[in-house]
Amino acid sequence: MTGLTDAERATYERKIKTREQLRAILGPFPRQKRVIMCHGTFDLVHPGHIRHLIYAKSKADILVTSLTSDQHISKANFRPFVPQLLRAMNLAALEIVDYVIIDENPTPIENLKFIQPDYFAKGYEYNKTGMHPKTKEEHDALATYGGEILFTPGDIVYSSSHIIESEPPNLAADKLHMLMAAENVTFADLRRALESFKGAKVHVVGDTIVDSYTYCTLIGGNTKTPTFSLKFEEQVDFVGGAGIVAKHMKTAGADVTFTTVLGDDALRDFVVKDLQEHGVRCDAVIDRTRPTTQKNLFTAGGYRMLKVDKLDNRPISDRVLQHFQDSIRASTSDAIVFSDFRHGIFNPQTIPTLTAALPKGPLRIADSQVASRWGNILEFQGFDLITPNEREARFALGDQDSTVRPLALELYKRAKCKYLILKMGERGLITYRAPDPEVRSFFTVDPFTDKVVDAVGAGDALLSYATLSLRTTGNPVIASILGTLAACLACERDGNSPIDPADVHKRLDHVEKLIRYE
Repeated sequence: MTGLTDAERATYERKIKTREQLRAILGPFPRQKRVIMCHGTFDLVHPGHIRHLIYAKSKADILVTSLTSDQHISKANFRPFVPQLLRAMNLAALEIVDYVIIDENPTPIENLKFIQPDYFAKGYEYNKTGMHPKTKEEHDALATYGGEILFTPGDIVYSSSHIIESEPPNLAADKLHMLMAAENVTFADLRRALESFKGAKVHVVGDTIVDSYTYCTLIGGNTKTPTFSLKFEEQVDFVGGAGIVAKHMKTAGADVTFTTVLGDDALRDFVVKDLQEHGVRCDAVIDRTRPTTQKNLFTAGGYRMLKVDKLDNRPISDRVLQHFQDSIRASTSDAIVFSDFRHGIFNPQTIPTLTAALPKGPLRIADSQVASRWGNILEFQGFDLITPNEREARFALGDQDSTVRPLALELYKRAKCKYLILKMGERGLITYRAPDPEVRSFFTVDPFTDKVVDAVGAGDALLSYATLSLRTTGNPVIASILGTLAACLACERDGNSPIDPADVHKRLDHVEKLIRYE
């Protein structure tokens, strides 16, 4: 429901009621006007739903649609596709629907007993081969006061799940609009948050990686062995890993200190010079026994042919560990970020020691990006924010089967963190927080990416902008939105370069125009 005036929104929102409000409006059973209730997920309202609602309305004076709240939907991965407030607005916009309620219970039983409709409408499939046990429970609940079940006639059934999984519609703008409206966040708030990054003090601790892109031309293949022959064109190096996190934050306006370990080699000189040129205060320990980590990607004709890593993943020495402890203890930053790529700094032995060195007061942020290494985000306990992806969450929990929402909830509980942002790739993110009477426990943000060129580094951009947003606003919704936009911009460029807040401002302008249909 984007592009609506306040008056137009109010026209639909007036139909959305709490169950207490609805019971007061309808009055006690029996009533002069007959009431019929329909219940469902209504993740996408399709022709089958419309026919069901039309039939139900024909049998009574007042049609109430009840929809399952987000927290009780676990039918398929990444569901619900449409969040509950937008689903409620979709139903409220239908002329035949008189009232909409969001059912916070796992089944409609409690609300049937509480609201006491004259009829409860069910699809024909629920009685096609005899009454389903759950439908029998609903029948019995209605019978306690004299209500009845009506089954709509047999008809074509269109599956919301099939539509969503085969070709999901782009509802990113609509979903973001509803989230911002529900959380009282405006685009002006988002823009002010970007401006507030200036001067924030951040200390990044983690593994430096030099991301090299070696561009080649394919000459041909060897006739004797299955070997590609490539002609070297050029190599472009980027400071990546925790180093790009530091650069993102500095580019966004923060005062950044970066503690890391480097080898005694030419790449060390490249890293130190690059960080200095970008204004990052580099606190690097030089370890002559290990190389500066490098990941070299060979490409030809736009295809990624091979990646060659130069690294030593041995745990850092006691000397280096002591330097890290001292640096963390002495930090006067507003936020301290542990950026873990499992290349020697963080492991089960060092993480408790480094965590114990964290001073009280600054935000504690941890990100464990371990795409090709064995790491566990649950080793970072009690942090303010953690930002794993789905794969890392499944590895940490040893869970390959749960759908994303219960998976994220379990990780949130086990990590004992204040906020969890779970990255879901092309599906965006889901954020968990402690619920209270005013806020829901989780929400989602869809991506606004024009074209994915190189997804490497998107998580670093998200971590950086989410951290600064949380530090300056304390608002996880703003942190999730700005983090998402930064990640989208990172996906649209080749290589690993810092995101400029001016580009985030431009993307915000674009998203606002989408929402306003401009």
